[in-house]
Amino acid sequence: MMARMDAQPRTLLPTEVRLVDAGDGRRLERFGARLVDRPAQGAVSPRRDAAAWEAADLRFLAGRGWSGPAGHEAPWSVAVHGLTLELRPTSSGGVGLYPEHAANLAWLEGRIHARAGEDAPAVLNLFAHTGLATLACARAGASVTHVDAARSSVAWARRNAELNELAERPIRWISDDAQGFVDREARRGRRYDGFVIDPPTFGRAVGGRWAIRGDLPRLLASCAALATDDAFVLLTAHSTGLDPTELAQAVGGAFGTSPGERVTRRLQLDADSGATLDLGWAVLVG
Repeated sequence: MMARMDAQPRTLLPTEVRLVDAGDGRRLERFGARLVDRPAQGAVSPRRDAAAWEAADLRFLAGRGWSGPAGHEAPWSVAVHGLTLELRPTSSGGVGLYPEHAANLAWLEGRIHARAGEDAPAVLNLFAHTGLATLACARAGASVTHVDAARSSVAWARRNAELNELAERPIRWISDDAQGFVDREARRGRRYDGFVIDPPTFGRAVGGRWAIRGDLPRLLASCAALATDDAFVLLTAHSTGLDPTELAQAVGGAFGTSPGERVTRRLQLDADSGATLDLGWAVLVG
């Protein structure tokens, strides 16, 4: 029996954050005051709105970096799911936001509200980036442990917490290797009611390199050792070529859930032009 495959929930973004077009290996996105042209491996079809691309304020080319009339360093802000996020161009071609993650924030908040009581549900957010999920969970009433190996990303997330007046919420800000941190939490006897896990395809890790295909099962098993009996899990994976059934089975195998308890969703954005951009998969449990 396979995990349930949900119809893709529409990523209901405000008009200031949207996909304008995608194709020929690139994505054109509106992030508030900036129209951004950058690479997208999943944009395999031809572009549909050639004229729109000419108006880009910022453009990223691999090996050449950013160019465009908007300037390359000045930050700006956008609103997503009622949260304000500060954006800026990064050396990797990102801007500090993965818009496709907004589709699962309501699900996270629902799981937190369902567990509300005298004690705030404890959520572990691994590979937490600039804090979108962390802030949504904290706003919903969770205590959050935010873990990212990049100190700059943790500092960026803390800045976002300040922008949303959430800096005083119970959030632990941790700059650490995900696997190493989870292993230490097990030795400390920590327990978590929810997990948000957004691993990269490849990355640095203590003692070597992280590769999602080889290292994800161990990480999931280590997280499961920290889980309370009814813990929820949101795993998102953007790697090309990953089988969603295998991802769901990896989560189920680690956390001991049956196929009927797991939901698999495609991470997808719909463009103003009618194009679609596939960005990986999400597995939801709980």
